[in-house]
Amino acid sequence: MRKMLGLSKSLVLKGIQCPKALYLQKNPPDFKFPPQPDLETKFRAGHEVGILAQQLFPGGTEVPYEGLSVAEQVEQTRLLIEAGVEVIYEASFVHDGIFVKVDLLVRDGDAWQIHEVKMSTSIKEINLNDVAIQFYVLGESGLLISGAYLVHINNQYVRQGEIDVKQLFARQDVLEEAVMRQAGLPELVDALRTTLLGDEPQVDIGPHCSDPYECDFIPYCWQHIPKDSIFDLRGNGVKKWPLYEQGIIRFDQIPLEMLNKNQRHQVEATLNQKDSTDPVAVTAFLDTLWYPLYHLDFETFNTPIPKFDGTRPYQQVPFQFSLHVQQEAGAEPEHFEFLAEPGVDPRRELVERLLDLIPEDGCVLTYNQTFEKGVLRELALLYPNLAAAIEARLENVRDLMVPFRKRDVYRWQMRGSYSIKEVLPALVPDLSYSGMEIADGMAAMQVYHDMCALTPGAELDRLRAAMLEYCRLDTLAMVRVLGELESGG
Repeated sequence: MRKMLGLSKSLVLKGIQCPKALYLQKNPPDFKFPPQPDLETKFRAGHEVGILAQQLFPGGTEVPYEGLSVAEQVEQTRLLIEAGVEVIYEASFVHDGIFVKVDLLVRDGDAWQIHEVKMSTSIKEINLNDVAIQFYVLGESGLLISGAYLVHINNQYVRQGEIDVKQLFARQDVLEEAVMRQAGLPELVDALRTTLLGDEPQVDIGPHCSDPYECDFIPYCWQHIPKDSIFDLRGNGVKKWPLYEQGIIRFDQIPLEMLNKNQRHQVEATLNQKDSTDPVAVTAFLDTLWYPLYHLDFETFNTPIPKFDGTRPYQQVPFQFSLHVQQEAGAEPEHFEFLAEPGVDPRRELVERLLDLIPEDGCVLTYNQTFEKGVLRELALLYPNLAAAIEARLENVRDLMVPFRKRDVYRWQMRGSYSIKEVLPALVPDLSYSGMEIADGMAAMQVYHDMCALTPGAELDRLRAAMLEYCRLDTLAMVRVLGELESGG
């Protein structure tokens, strides 16, 4: 008799992506994984989207997950169906040992509709498999399914007042795709169970490690990949997986003639620990700047559910800036900063403060001007009475990234990157993001969301101080990097 191993829908999907990942999920290896602080933020955002989507079919009854066993959730669902409930949230079913919860189960006469909610803005192949598994389990549990829909975020929606859920969410009929995927599904599940009964599968790394999702077990499965491997090559160029399949992994194994100009430059500079500078190009870049100079950096957040009027899903909303001002080359900078009160639309106060600090003729230096310019243009559209003033500053924006992107200045420690996080330690070893509580923009966004959930007190004050410290370093880093360029370093 076949041993029945319980599987959830998410475990089946994980097994479809990689059987080894499924095995490791059920049999955790003795391995210390790095922290993943962004997972909690994603989970929280997904939960909020799911709760809001329930308003598409209001008045339903929820089958809770917390506090109930799988059997109790399934039984509660059965009782609700028998009682004639029209809409069930998180309806729970088990068939052949596969447990599924349906986001929105809607009665349609004698049949039912499945509505699966996603916080993405488009539909992926794995989402179709997700619905197909639900269709299979519900159908085998005796329900007639008349409709299957994927509900996702409409990124063209602009909030005005209360959230309009019918505009925020888009819905796509995927019944035909779900039916087509029924063939072979039981056999697939059996194969996954067989995998779980054996030893750890010998599945090598490959494109599946990050398609459709970045796998949690990459640190474990990629232990054999050394530093300075083909996977560290930056930009488009040589295809990495064919090289890996040939056993070419380290930089010193790569035939240089296979590489494009930039990748060859990265490999040769790394192997020879060789730096390079084009003084003429650096001088030409510096000649595009003038003083006083305003080093500017924004921090932004985005959410699937727009927080403020006039914002779209996943729009970058600025809530913080740091500004270091130098009156002349090499001068000690003066620092200004702004960090919005959490939960309050920060944009008007932020841009007015910025316009007060930066004169129309000031040279505004950014690192990756596309981002800062995009933020400023959004603000100009939002506030027409400030548009002319914002446009005047936009004309004076310059980009410190340029000489590094063009490799007019290259340090082998930059590993082919022109990110400020790589450029700073390579040019200014005494200044670093290492050890900071907040060390990148993603972490800053997460902390802002945490701040919005806190009441005034010591923890909020601590996070606020950490945010100010991080953003301040972003523009201080620009000051120091520019100083190195000006001194010919």
